[in-house]
Amino acid sequence: MNNNQRVMLLIDADNVSADVIEQAVERVKAEHGAIHVRRAYCTAESALKHLKLFKSLSIRPIVNLSTGKNSTDIAMAVDAIDLVLAERPETVVVVSSDSDFAPLVLRLREKGCRVQGIGQEGKTGEDSKQVYDDFIDLPHRRARAAAKTADKTADKPPGKRTSGRRKAPPPPPEPVLPEEVQRILEAMPELLLGDSLPLNTAAEKLRAAKLLARSGSSPKLFKKHPDFFELTPEKQPNKVQYRAPAAR
Repeated sequence: MNNNQRVMLLIDADNVSADVIEQAVERVKAEHGAIHVRRAYCTAESALKHLKLFKSLSIRPIVNLSTGKNSTDIAMAVDAIDLVLAERPETVVVVSSDSDFAPLVLRLREKGCRVQGIGQEGKTGEDSKQVYDDFIDLPHRRARAAAKTADKTADKPPGKRTSGRRKAPPPPPEPVLPEEVQRILEAMPELLLGDSLPLNTAAEKLRAAKLLARSGSSPKLFKKHPDFFELTPEKQPNKVQYRAPAAR
């Protein structure tokens, strides 16, 4: 363990399970002692789904709204190069089972970084693993637990009731955000972590993302979506906070 080294953790959150993300953070902390940059790249839907996990692990979500194939991978690769030039980490850890990151790994190594890979067991090809300086496969523990439960159920005699409990209802569908709300969250991903953002800062970010005219009012924009954004204090608001659909 070398606490003097700067470590950067980049997670392809659309590619690995929440369970593997949690294990990856634990593994990197155990090996390096500290993680200086923690970012997860994902769609807005995935960011909402993993919101509690990201907050508990201090991971900053980078929301990607593009719908093209590999758009999240491209966003992650571009950001990785920018971060390496700005932060100068000694080690970069890429959490993904995707084989498309080979060119990124080679480029990061050319920049002087040691590049480790972490993937979900059974999803990463051997050729992809060899590109990294070191690669770790992590099991999807919840999937294994579910498989064991299914095996035990299959071994029981047919027709025999194993419990008097009622079958649990299916989980509710993932919330679908209005397009404008998704674009606002992409411009200000810190809102997904539950942070309150000053309205003047929010206005700057909205204008930079071309969501607000130079003379436009950010409170008016947020008030168009009262189910998703809360302005405080009520009489003379100066901050905005995101209200996740599950919390309403």
